[in-house]
Amino acid sequence: MDVLSIDGLTVDFKTAEGRVRAVDNVSFTVPQNRTVALVGESGSGKTVISQTVMGLLPASAEIVSGKVLLADPAKDIPPVDIAGLDRKGPQMRQLRGNNVAIIFQEPMTSLSPLHTIGDQIGEAALLHRNVDAQQARELTREMLRLVHFPEPDRALDSFPFELSGGLRQRAMIAMAMICRPALLIADEPTTALDVTIQAEILKLIKDVQAELQMSVLMVTHDFGVVANMADEVVVIYHGRIMEKGTAEQLFTNPRHDYLKALLNAVPSFHMDKNERLVPIRPIEVKAEDLKKSGVECKVEPGAPLVEMRDVTKRFTLRKGGILGTRPKTMTALDSINLTIRRGECLGLVGESGSGKTTAAKAILRAIDIDDGEILYNRGEGLKDVAHLSGADLMDYRRRVQFIFQDPFSSLNPRMTVNDILSEPLQIHDVGTPDEQAERVRSLMSLVGLDPRFLRRYPHSFSGGQRQRIGIARALALNPEFILCDEPTSALDVSVQAQILNLLQDLKRDLNLTYLFVSHNLAVVDYIADRIAVMCRGRIVEVGATREVVSNPLHPYTKALLSAVPEPDLSAPLDFAALGDKRASEPAAWPEPFRLVDGMVPALVEMEKEHFVCAPGLETGAIRGTAA
Repeated sequence: MDVLSIDGLTVDFKTAEGRVRAVDNVSFTVPQNRTVALVGESGSGKTVISQTVMGLLPASAEIVSGKVLLADPAKDIPPVDIAGLDRKGPQMRQLRGNNVAIIFQEPMTSLSPLHTIGDQIGEAALLHRNVDAQQARELTREMLRLVHFPEPDRALDSFPFELSGGLRQRAMIAMAMICRPALLIADEPTTALDVTIQAEILKLIKDVQAELQMSVLMVTHDFGVVANMADEVVVIYHGRIMEKGTAEQLFTNPRHDYLKALLNAVPSFHMDKNERLVPIRPIEVKAEDLKKSGVECKVEPGAPLVEMRDVTKRFTLRKGGILGTRPKTMTALDSINLTIRRGECLGLVGESGSGKTTAAKAILRAIDIDDGEILYNRGEGLKDVAHLSGADLMDYRRRVQFIFQDPFSSLNPRMTVNDILSEPLQIHDVGTPDEQAERVRSLMSLVGLDPRFLRRYPHSFSGGQRQRIGIARALALNPEFILCDEPTSALDVSVQAQILNLLQDLKRDLNLTYLFVSHNLAVVDYIADRIAVMCRGRIVEVGATREVVSNPLHPYTKALLSAVPEPDLSAPLDFAALGDKRASEPAAWPEPFRLVDGMVPALVEMEKEHFVCAPGLETGAIRGTAA
């Protein structure tokens, strides 16, 4: 039996420029106890379809034609046409949450910051399950246990800001599940999460689905998630269905060119080192103009450009009290030793909170460190950046630039693109106004954007275009070293392929050096020459990319690799093995890798140029610049 049946759905939006068709004659079904993946790029109409099913379309949207039939076999509710209901009427309110529920993409913005987790989850039970407050609290506790929430009793009185991203997403799942709906819509439920937490959430959705015998509509652009979760797949582009069928049919024999293009844009571990991703809309790079005006780096290729020596950074979480209580601190970087060589791309990987971004900001000198040294070679040997001041510090700021994770919040919404790109040139007094204007136009061409867009503001660009503006800004001063902080984590796979290829081409043509921070090992495998793996503020493994990926030695690296969902039906995630949550607990690692408080995380060269944090192997432990 079909729990959801969409037939000829067409949705228009009324805008100032006229009507825009977001969904065009879409038809598909979601059978009982099955998972259907709705796949496509941002703007393809996926979320509009999910909003239609939930009765959450904005006032500017109009259902022009079609039926959306929802049935609930477990509750003996005959099919109801949602498209014909009043979105704010009592019948839609009764269906929403009770028979159909949704997990949103960003749990922090979906949860009320003013109410406890217990109150928010219990509200759905109070509305739909005819229970009192005490019974709702007990149902909430049971639901938190079902989604494997640690300490459910304590979580009932916790606020969202006290929880990690993964736990907030678990709370969202518990809220969606408490009325045991027939259909769960998961709208990009793992996009903002680490690979390990993503794998846990996917396993959780599978477990809850088996327990409650419910149907799942999985809205995503990640083919790794599709391969591991979906029974059937619907591919959508510009509001129209391009192809649909079983997961096996679409992965083994894709027919439509758009689906083939999407699959070719996904990085995987099995790619040849010279193989390139094939973006749907390639960017042409012309670096000649910037090459002419660039300052050549005086450091020989392969020589150390940046070194971190025993770098430690602590953050104060809670200040001391008047009664003499000691302030509580957290060690974000614990005796980090790392070398970045001229001309290479070093990938820095690990879960959220492992210290990756803190390490990048420390190199940039955006934050001060507590112990150790960060050295940079400007052609006169390695010198401590903490001692730079005046003209030397300005020179360092020109040489080292940063590409941020979120392309929207890192661009000033009140500045045009021309102002954004010319600002670094004005601050560093580079060239005359005419030369600055010419350079800004060259930067736009370099990242594949039309110079005619210079008068536009950031909001009028797509996410991928905004990230290219961020890259152009980072290149404005001819840097030799760029820190890339998760530059593709918020992007579709097709746009991600554009950005990764662009970064590869810029590195080659402008002789750049990268520190590429990411939690996606498949992306790092594609772009990086070497990988450094971080966990709890410590470097646990360093080596050549292919060596670390094909032969991981540290248990944490093995856990990270095993959690990456591949877009390949023959390489499914081992959900049974993912139940062990001790991979990120240094005290629970086996010997010789075990780390307890007070231990120095010494790196040992276990194979040629392959270093692992193994304090138990005292003989031959190498510290300092070995990594």
